[in-house]
Amino acid sequence: QLQLVESGGGLVQPGGSLRLSCGTSRDTLDDYAIGWFRQAPGKEREGVSCISGRGHNTEDADSLKGRFTISRDNARNTVFLAMNSLKPEDTAIYYCAADWQPYEGICGFHEGRYEFWGQGTQVTVSS
Repeated sequence: QLQLVESGGGLVQPGGSLRLSCGTSRDTLDDYAIGWFRQAPGKEREGVSCISGRGHNTEDADSLKGRFTISRDNARNTVFLAMNSLKPEDTAIYYCAADWQPYEGICGFHEGRYEFWGQGTQVTVSS
């Protein structure tokens, strides 16, 4: 059972930045594609960004391109989501999820492909 832990959320003013981390302490993330999803109050969960196991392929939600950047450091078993120019509508709980991918492939936002999920970290954008 892969355990994922998100961190880095918090309260930030509009226009500010945050960097979220998704890590695991007892396993390696090398063989997993990682996706970031978010769920705002009263809305369905949506895909934000994802990255393949070796980090060569990424996908970003069209509405977030240019503001959010996903990256990974497999040596540290961590995937990052850098969020810039944050807006109040970015307020949500952000989740990372892992998709078993022992080969370099592509990633996507179909939630059914992700076997493991973290508990989420709250991001609040407000003045």
